[in-house]
Amino acid sequence: MPDRPEIVCICGSARFRDEMLAANRDLTVAGAIVVAPGVFSRPGDREKITDEQKIALGTLHLRKIDLADRVLVVNPGGYIGESTTREIAYAHATGKPVSFTDPV
Repeated sequence: MPDRPEIVCICGSARFRDEMLAANRDLTVAGAIVVAPGVFSRPGDREKITDEQKIALGTLHLRKIDLADRVLVVNPGGYIGESTTREIAYAHATGKPVSFTDPV
């Protein structure tokens, strides 16, 4: 048994909020520590985030990748957007293993 549970960072498009929440639940029940987006800003939301907040949240998510042992990309249908592509590249650059819910 490891000294601590595995830490998994969930990445993916905000459009997959429900799928990310399901992955978070499944990983948590399996005994992992999960770090994931805390804000899901989507078109049509009543509360908008500013461009500055979006940049800050993107940087914060990279720090979450730093904390993780591995990254799980939630990508139904194989979709990977611009921000997620950047997060995958960052994970690779820092030596983090990356897996996907749907093959790419």
